[in-house]
Amino acid sequence: MRLSRSGIFVLLTLAVFLTTNCTYYNRVMSRKNLVDGSLAYKERKFDVAEDLFRRAAARDPDGSTVEGKTAQLFLARTLHSRYIGNRSDKSIAEAAIAEYQKSLAVDKNDQSSYKAIASLYENLQRTDDWQQWVTARANNTGIEPQYRAEALTSLAARQNTCANEVSDTEATKKTVQRDGKDVFQFVKPASEEEFQKLRECVAKGNELISQAVALEPEAVKNAANVNVQSLSDEQLKSNSDLFKIFESARSYKASLTIQAMRLAEMEGRTADRDRLKQEADKARADFVALSDIGKALQAEMEERTAAREEEANANTANANSR
Repeated sequence: MRLSRSGIFVLLTLAVFLTTNCTYYNRVMSRKNLVDGSLAYKERKFDVAEDLFRRAAARDPDGSTVEGKTAQLFLARTLHSRYIGNRSDKSIAEAAIAEYQKSLAVDKNDQSSYKAIASLYENLQRTDDWQQWVTARANNTGIEPQYRAEALTSLAARQNTCANEVSDTEATKKTVQRDGKDVFQFVKPASEEEFQKLRECVAKGNELISQAVALEPEAVKNAANVNVQSLSDEQLKSNSDLFKIFESARSYKASLTIQAMRLAEMEGRTADRDRLKQEADKARADFVALSDIGKALQAEMEERTAAREEEANANTANANSR
């Protein structure tokens, strides 16, 4: 049977209407799954939560809607929590990693998913995978610079630990008198292999942390000029998160410069030792300055939260007294 033009128009209109309603229905159902799943998660009913989040994620596997994106992330977190509760089942950790990676595919700047995967690799003691994962993040020029800096700092922190394991021992750290004061003098470890390890860790660590610090945005460099009270709640939070990243970077810059100073002393490079000490002192001062601003931001956020709670309690008391 042939259809008239008007008949075709009606069918097309009906198809669009049904498709639109189907999409709307799926989103409504996904929201319901998200709410019910969140309640189940809060009650630590992880099996129930996982099932509900899977249903919501299945309706939008590409994460093109807020509901689909949220469901993907909540599913990953639920699997992660299941693994934390039962570390003997590594397959759950693998499943969580796969789901977190789906979330990152939708939003490459999703820092919580990146960190969760790094944490799972550490828990699984997959050191090589952790190294590759964090290195890839550090080299990813397609993400926000502060996230690259955070990854670079994580890599540098490992090198700082490596260096400290050699330089901060009873065999390498001696107490001597200098200018009438007890000070530490650093001497070479007996093992040449250990000494070469120290040199490599110091070199790699300082290279990585220098890259991290070089990514500091103007907002961090000019942090001393921030008027904390004038910032909105959102600005307080975003500045606090940003400053914490580079506060850590500056801290490790100071620590790794100290490791370089120790190495210079072991090698008898007195002039380099003295220069590096001055650099370490400056790096530490830079860290403390940014840390103080971070504390001021945190104090302002806490003060505003307390004020809102006090106002809400007062309003409730007034309402009950009527």
